[in-house]
Amino acid sequence: MDAEKTITVWGWPVRLCHWSFAFLVPMMWYTAENSLWWWHTRLGMVLFGVLLFRISWGFAGSGTARFAQFVRGPSAVFAYLRGKYDEGIGHSPLGALGVVALLGAMSLQVGMGLFAGDPFDGATGPLNGLVGVMTADMLTDWHETFLWVVLGLVALHLSAIAFYDVIKHSNLIEPMITGQRDVPASLAENIEHGSRANPFIVLIICAAITVWVWLGAPPFS
Repeated sequence: MDAEKTITVWGWPVRLCHWSFAFLVPMMWYTAENSLWWWHTRLGMVLFGVLLFRISWGFAGSGTARFAQFVRGPSAVFAYLRGKYDEGIGHSPLGALGVVALLGAMSLQVGMGLFAGDPFDGATGPLNGLVGVMTADMLTDWHETFLWVVLGLVALHLSAIAFYDVIKHSNLIEPMITGQRDVPASLAENIEHGSRANPFIVLIICAAITVWVWLGAPPFS
C-alpha cells in the first residue's frame, strides 16, 4: 500500500478567496433583501476584487490553483462519473465544473451589478453612468433575478461537500482551512508548488483595478 504524505494542496491565495466567497455571497443576499445599499455596493466591490484575484491566480498561480491543472474535458467528467477516473490532487473533473460555474456566475452577477441601479434610489453601480437608463433598468432586473442562480450553485456546492463527507468519507473542509492534506506519496511527487507570479503583486494589481472601477473607470489621459 502506498504510504501517505502530508502536503500543502491549497495555498493561501485559494483559501483566502474561498472563505471570502463564503462570507461575501450570503452578505450580498442579506444586504439586498434588507435594502442596505451602502453595504451592498461596497461589499460588491470587494467581491469584484476577490473574483479578479482568483481568476488571475487561476492562470498565474501554483499547480492546484491553475485552471489548466484541474479543468478537464467531457470525457474526463464522464469517466469520473463512471468511477473510471484516477483521483488526483485538487479538484475532481466534476468539482472543476462546479468551480468554473460558480466563478462564472459570480462574475456575471457582479458584472451586472457594476452597471445596475437607479440614481433616484441612491444605489447604483460605479459604472452605471456609462450606460443608458433602459440598459441600467434591464441589468438591474437581471441582477436581482440571477442572484438565485448564484445561490442555487452555492447550495449545490454545499451538497457536494456533504456528499463527499458522508458517502465518500472525504473531508474537503479541513484542507481548505489548513491548506494541507494527506495523499499517497506517489501523487505527492507530482504536485507543482511553484507559481508563475508573486501572489502579493497580483493582489496589488487586482486591488488597483478594483479601486479604478469603483471610481467609475476614469480615463487615464
